Amino acid sequence: MLHIVPLPTGVPSTARRLFSRPLTTSVAASRLPTLKLFNSAVRRQRKTAIVSQGQEYSYGQLLQDAVALRNRVGHGKEIDLTASRRIAFLCPRSYEYVVAQWGVWSAGAVAVPLCTTHPVPELELHYTLTDAEADTVIFHPSFRNRIKPLREKLRSLNWIELDDIPVRSTIDDVVRQQFDQIPFLNSNGALIIYTSGTTDKMQGKPKGVLTTHANIEAQVESLLAAWKWTEDDKILHVLPLHHVHGLINVLTCALWAGATCEFLEPFNAEATWQRWMSEKKDLSLFMAVPTIYSKLAHAYHSMSPEEQSKATEACGQFRLMVSGSAALPETVFAEWERISGHRLLERYGMTEIGMALGNPYEGPRIPGTVGRPFPGVQVRIENEQGENVVDQPDEAGELVIGGPQVFKEYWNKPEATRKEKANGWFRTGDIVSRSQNGVFRILGRASVDIIKTGGYKVSALDIEREMLEHSAIRDVAVVGLPSEEWGEVVGAMVVLRQGHSMELTDLREFLKERLASYKIPRVLRVVDELPRNAMGKVNKKALRTLF
Repeated sequence: MLHIVPLPTGVPSTARRLFSRPLTTSVAASRLPTLKLFNSAVRRQRKTAIVSQGQEYSYGQLLQDAVALRNRVGHGKEIDLTASRRIAFLCPRSYEYVVAQWGVWSAGAVAVPLCTTHPVPELELHYTLTDAEADTVIFHPSFRNRIKPLREKLRSLNWIELDDIPVRSTIDDVVRQQFDQIPFLNSNGALIIYTSGTTDKMQGKPKGVLTTHANIEAQVESLLAAWKWTEDDKILHVLPLHHVHGLINVLTCALWAGATCEFLEPFNAEATWQRWMSEKKDLSLFMAVPTIYSKLAHAYHSMSPEEQSKATEACGQFRLMVSGSAALPETVFAEWERISGHRLLERYGMTEIGMALGNPYEGPRIPGTVGRPFPGVQVRIENEQGENVVDQPDEAGELVIGGPQVFKEYWNKPEATRKEKANGWFRTGDIVSRSQNGVFRILGRASVDIIKTGGYKVSALDIEREMLEHSAIRDVAVVGLPSEEWGEVVGAMVVLRQGHSMELTDLREFLKERLASYKIPRVLRVVDELPRNAMGKVNKKALRTLF
């Protein structure tokens, strides 16, 4: 069994956990595929890679534990880098997660990270594992009881608990280890991430997005250049790790750059502020979704004036704060700037393409916009006639993305792949416009955010932005509702601030000076909370059924 031994204060970052079973030396033990991520780690074996549960882990430790896991999964056999087998893993935001991911990649296999928050893992994870055709599942002991029914159903899979992995156990091994390179094609599959399904253009179950190592390299190196990552950076990680935001933008970028990634698990707004306000002041980046910034702002307002002053001062340690995965309300943008002094950098991306657009690292960040293309990203805006209108200011159309960062395929769904991806270009399903100055603005998803009412096409996001200016509204989602007369009418679901009430007439009166009459909601529903997924996205297709 794997046992974690707490490290005494002052132990250098190369000190490591001690395990009960040493790794048996084998030919494959010190061999790694020729990936830039691994090459970077080999050069920095003494440097701290991960901070998890108060413990530091070096790049050397991480490499050796990953190789040890690889050998366990492969039963000590020679590595087959052409097999492209799928290996899934279920781990919390922790050092063990990274060991699992790197262990899979060091075996030349395709990593399938599983969602840790499914309310019924027996159903949701069963779908993911069977659709991905995984042959092995690596899981953290904290999930042992939750997945018992799943293991009973999927007995043919190889289930490996992270409490049962042999690894090296001495500091000398970590420092002195040499790793031989194995020739490896970057075109090989690396990762299958399942789409959230909140706006699935193809309807039905989430699709597995298969990206190659070359895709990931393009996605990561574009962000390293745009956001000026260095090995001196340190980022606090509070995001889910089965989505691109947490997995690529935060974790993989940090480790690719040779920086340090510190996990906070589980996320808690008060604990996040406490970490920021600690004496260390050693963090340089933070990335989150809008709902997290809202929770942090709420926690800030519950502090005493003295604590608020310290909290604002603590935000000075950061050189960059990023928001993404859902539209950033301008009210949240403004409130966060008042609290922290930071103008959040909003960016746009998808599972299929990584990050495509972003406000500048240096330069004006305009609320309600997502900036310009990242390095290496090719962009088209196609109108209903299929014409590229990207050079025509303020012309709306579907955003189409090309470049080496575009995913390989939807796993086992050739028809969906052909429909959404042609000649290397991916149809995002998002309607956008580009200003005279070259700045992009997201108008919404073609499937749920573009409301066709009385012959007009209305952006739900535009309406939401105006509604959030109302002092009583804390959160809002706007959808199109079926109407025999108008085709669709605008419906709004709102969450009110404490102590406030609202009627439809109040809302319409507020909006009549801000929006054209056909854009003003005709249906209003007040709820306690909007149904959001782990990344803060509202499932608007499901939301329509609640009116």
